[in-house]
Amino acid sequence: MVGKPVPKVDGAGKVTGQAVYADDIDLPRMLHCKILRAQLPHARILSVDTSAARRIPGVKAVITGQDLPIRFGILPVTQDEAALEGEKVRYVGDPLAAVAAIDEETAAAACDAIKVEYQELKPVMSIEAALKEAADEPIQSYPKRSDNIHRMVSYEFGDVAAGFARADHVREDVFFFQGSTHLPMEQHSAVATYAGGRVTLWSSTQVVHYVHRALSKVLELPMSRIRVIGAAHGGGFGGKTDPFAHEIVACQLSKLTGLLLPPRSAPRADVGEDRRDARRARHGDALPERARRWGLWVLWRRLDLLHGDAADGHLRHPRLQVRRRPRLHE
Repeated sequence: MVGKPVPKVDGAGKVTGQAVYADDIDLPRMLHCKILRAQLPHARILSVDTSAARRIPGVKAVITGQDLPIRFGILPVTQDEAALEGEKVRYVGDPLAAVAAIDEETAAAACDAIKVEYQELKPVMSIEAALKEAADEPIQSYPKRSDNIHRMVSYEFGDVAAGFARADHVREDVFFFQGSTHLPMEQHSAVATYAGGRVTLWSSTQVVHYVHRALSKVLELPMSRIRVIGAAHGGGFGGKTDPFAHEIVACQLSKLTGLLLPPRSAPRADVGEDRRDARRARHGDALPERARRWGLWVLWRRLDLLHGDAADGHLRHPRLQVRRRPRLHE
C-alpha cells in the first residue's frame, strides 16, 4: 500500500455528519449531570452539605465521595484516584459531588447550592518542592514515605565510579520543559443506563477496556454486567485514555435513578472551563538534554542523569535516577 492513498474507515461518516458522538446521544427520559469541583489545590474536606441542593425542584439525585469510596487507577501502583473525593482535594478541579437533574441548568444550580467546608493545606507547586519533606502532609498517603515522591527507581550499569574516572568529559545537567495539554475538538462526554442489574456506558473514551475495569472495581459489579461502548471519536491524542470521574459518576447516578443519564464536562455551558479542570495534561518535565536524545521522555517525573563521555563520542557508565511525583492531574 506504499504510495497509495488509504481512506479512513470512519471518514465518510464524519464528513457527512452521520457519525454519532457521545454528546449527540439523546435518549428518552434522559437526566443531566453536573459535577462540583474543588477550587483549592490542596485541602482536607471537613464537610459537604448537600441539603439545599436536594430541595431544588427537578433534582433527582445527589452523590458525594461517601457514595463512591473505592479508589481506582490504570496501573497497580497508581490506585489513588477517586471518582468523587471524600477526605481531601489534591488539585483545582478535583471532583467533590455530582447532581442528576431534569436539565443542565437545574443541575448547575444544585451544584452551586452545595456547601463545602475545607481545612486548607499548603500546595505543592513545583518538582523541587515535591522532592522535599511535605510542608503540611503528603498529597497522597503512600506507605513508608513522608514526602511527595510516589516511586523512586535508580539504575546503575557496571562500575559507575570507574567509568567516570576513565571519562574524558563528565556532564550533569537538568532541563525543564513546559507542560502541555491535549486539545481535541470533541469534549469529554458519556451517557449511562442501568436496567436489570446491568450498566451500559457510551463514552468518548479512547480505551474502553480501562473504563470497563475501573467501573467493575468502583461500582463493585462483575465485568459481565458492564458494557462500555466507544462512541464516534472526535480526537483525543492520549487525553481520553484514562478512565475519568464523569464516566463512573454517570453509572452510579444511573443506578440510583433508574433513568438515562449523561454527564457533560461543561458546567454552565462553558465547555473549555470544565475541561481545563478535568483534563489529563502533561506536566512540565525536568529532563536532561542527552536523555531526551535517547528517547527517554518522562512525564510527571524528575529524571536526573549523570554520565561520562569518552573522546571518541561513546557514552561511559550512565547513572539514572527517576523520581515520580504523586499523580496531580492538572
